[in-house]
Amino acid sequence: MEGPNIEEPQNLEDNQRVDPIQRLEKQDTPKPKRRKLFIVILCIALPGAAVGIWAFIRYAVPKVKEMSWTSNQMIAIYIAAGFLVAVVIAWFLLHRTLRTRLRMEKAMYLDPDINDWLIIFNWTPKILYVPTIIASLLASVLMYFSEAQMWFFGSIPGVVIGACWLGVFFLNFLVEEYSISIKILLISLVSLGCFLLWLHLLGWVMGFLRLFKHLALSINGTGYLLIGVIGLLTIFISWFKGLFYYMTITPNYMNIQEGPTESGEQIGREDYNSKIDTSDFLERLMGFGKIIITFKDRKREPITVLVWRIQKKAQMLEKVRAKFAIDHQLQQPPFVGS
Repeated sequence: MEGPNIEEPQNLEDNQRVDPIQRLEKQDTPKPKRRKLFIVILCIALPGAAVGIWAFIRYAVPKVKEMSWTSNQMIAIYIAAGFLVAVVIAWFLLHRTLRTRLRMEKAMYLDPDINDWLIIFNWTPKILYVPTIIASLLASVLMYFSEAQMWFFGSIPGVVIGACWLGVFFLNFLVEEYSISIKILLISLVSLGCFLLWLHLLGWVMGFLRLFKHLALSINGTGYLLIGVIGLLTIFISWFKGLFYYMTITPNYMNIQEGPTESGEQIGREDYNSKIDTSDFLERLMGFGKIIITFKDRKREPITVLVWRIQKKAQMLEKVRAKFAIDHQLQQPPFVGS
């Protein structure tokens, strides 16, 4: 009498433990598709390289001949070339080991065992200053037009542009610095209305408003542009950090990724709870909210994640937490006995 075959169930368990990234790596791209992709990249890269070489020969070579090999300009060129070479070498050596958020999203999308999942990362609170960044870039353009006396922009005083920018910045500061619920907002508006009414009864409204004339602010176009660029750089750094520090939530577990490689932690669904916080009304109007992860282990501090498009993220989180995924089982052959 022959016993049951136990090798296949063991292989099945091994397959169920495969990480989504590892499954993605095992799914090789067909050779025809790779060739087409290579041809497309080659057709784009060759003209670009030709234009770059022509521009270098046309504009840089005559100036390089006039420079000494040990001059400051040549040292700067050496540093830039070395940096580019180091970036290319690092990319070829590390691009297959990086566990980015985008790669994980692709792996989850291709995983047949997981239909509902959510990947989130923590935005910097400075992203709430996006209106100020937009106002800074717009004010920069207006100031440049005003300085050049273009069309009717030359008649716009710089203090008016500065006052509008300062008002946007002040509102952004309130949103980022304080948690303002709709109740607090309504109370503040009613209190401000009662205060203005009291001033009106005393005839002091115009005198009170004249006090703000001393807050006249005027910055040139370069200053506004610098503020906008610094804000955009801060947001980009936050997004770039989110490529390597993120959380993947599935029906069975939550994976906390902490770095560009495999460093991370996997937590079972019964060991943590999730909470949605949209108490800040102005923050919610901008589409942002917080997802708070609390752990069964009370000694562990909760994780608060500021996310964009909180309405969609909250719906996806509810779907994920309401399900329990089961891996697809392979059909086992019947037992053979005698």
